[in-house]
Amino acid sequence: MSEGDSVGDSVHGKPSVVYRFFTRLGQIYQSWLDKSTPYTAVRWVVTLGLSFVYMIRVYLLQGWYIVTYALGIYHLNLFIAFLSPKVDPSLMEDSDDGPSLPTKQNEEFRPFIRRLPEFKFWHAATKGILVAMVCTFFEAFNVPVFWPILVMYFVMLFCITMKRQIKHMIKYRYIPFTHGKRTYKGKEDAGKTFAS
Repeated sequence: MSEGDSVGDSVHGKPSVVYRFFTRLGQIYQSWLDKSTPYTAVRWVVTLGLSFVYMIRVYLLQGWYIVTYALGIYHLNLFIAFLSPKVDPSLMEDSDDGPSLPTKQNEEFRPFIRRLPEFKFWHAATKGILVAMVCTFFEAFNVPVFWPILVMYFVMLFCITMKRQIKHMIKYRYIPFTHGKRTYKGKEDAGKTFAS
């Protein structure tokens, strides 16, 4: 490899101005993402606000229904990945070489680990809304289509997909919304001590 052949290098071996600019931009973006991590509710409120602005824009423009349909399918795909366990129990049924979800009351507690963590779900959903918003500025994405058919097809697809996911959850006995190990109360304290 000769001098200047690596990614972002200029002729003299130092990173080019463009490469340094985009590297710094990526660092700033990652810094903002890192700072927003603990604020789950705020992040989702902003995403819902962006979604609302997008829906108003599509309603006022009376177009870009294919983009909206694609966004809905993308969000459905993300949601299914969010509800699914990282290790599919149907694949682990025959093999004993890894962790599995508890199936009996007396088994060890294992927390639910998602295939798509909440932060990545939020990040991908927000990016999807922003990309769809940008698409509404280009007439090439405004494909004429009878939108009620798309709505009907999306609702049907949502129902079928969620039915399949719920059946999977029931069959393998997992709930994707756990908040820690269950604690059981012992006997009520009678208030009497042994010394009395």
